[in-house]
Amino acid sequence: MSHKKKKRGHDEEHENHERWLVTYADMLTLLMVLFIVLFAMSQVDQKKYAELKAGLEIGFKTNAATITTDTAPLSSGGAADSTVSAMDPAVNPGLSGGGTGTNVSSDKANSQQELDKAATQAVQAMERSQATQQAADVQKEVKNLKEAQQKITEALKAKGLAQAVQFNIDKRGLVITVISSDVVFAGDRADLLSGGQRIVDAIEPTVKALPNNIEVDGHTNQLAVPTKYYPSAWELSTARASTVARYLIDHGIAGSRITAAGFAGFRPLYPPSDPRAVTRNRRVDIVVLTALPSSESDLLAATAGQPS
Repeated sequence: MSHKKKKRGHDEEHENHERWLVTYADMLTLLMVLFIVLFAMSQVDQKKYAELKAGLEIGFKTNAATITTDTAPLSSGGAADSTVSAMDPAVNPGLSGGGTGTNVSSDKANSQQELDKAATQAVQAMERSQATQQAADVQKEVKNLKEAQQKITEALKAKGLAQAVQFNIDKRGLVITVISSDVVFAGDRADLLSGGQRIVDAIEPTVKALPNNIEVDGHTNQLAVPTKYYPSAWELSTARASTVARYLIDHGIAGSRITAAGFAGFRPLYPPSDPRAVTRNRRVDIVVLTALPSSESDLLAATAGQPS
């Protein structure tokens, strides 16, 4: 028994009481790695910055001079690396001999400001480019619509019908207004008379040659006159629009390009107090619809020099 106790006491004498040093060393290693990672994350990657600049120039078609730093332009060869220079004690003595690292933070902030400035300039350049392109698209569309108007006007003059139609360009496109006088439609009827056919015949060739879709709108005036052959002015205005649409289709314009609608007297050209309201509000509009997006079509009237 005494021998066994003696052996156990010998084992206890060799127990390692310095195992905590291993854990302490591991902790120090992890802290060192942590600070190295944090230091690395604090540096701006100038190569990636240059790639960002090149990508913005290509994507937004900006001038290379607009995306530069305040000190020197970034390029693939011989570019000034502001981060490396700031970290070099030979260039930045404040980092040698126990520097506080304030200059590193300042360079990081400056680099971030330069990135933000470059991105802002790129976005502004893109917006200017888009605005320029929109203006060019609208001007081109107005030119095409006015050319169509001129062709229709010449065709109407050749038939002595120039006064039967008026034109306007609004956000929908070119509006060709056919006054629905007794020459075009009989009272309370939607049959296109021979005079009306001659007017539509003068309009149809130019409209047919265009790629635009066509909308035909029927309108009546605001007089409270009871209709005999139709339940109300809604049906009468829609029937007149449908008659003109069908006439255009019968003369070769694809039905898929045409829509027809009636608005009764609720979209007048002139207020009831205007003497022209009785005759001019009773009309059929043949609208050459623009294919421009709404952000551009809203500018058509102003560009054409007409009220929207």
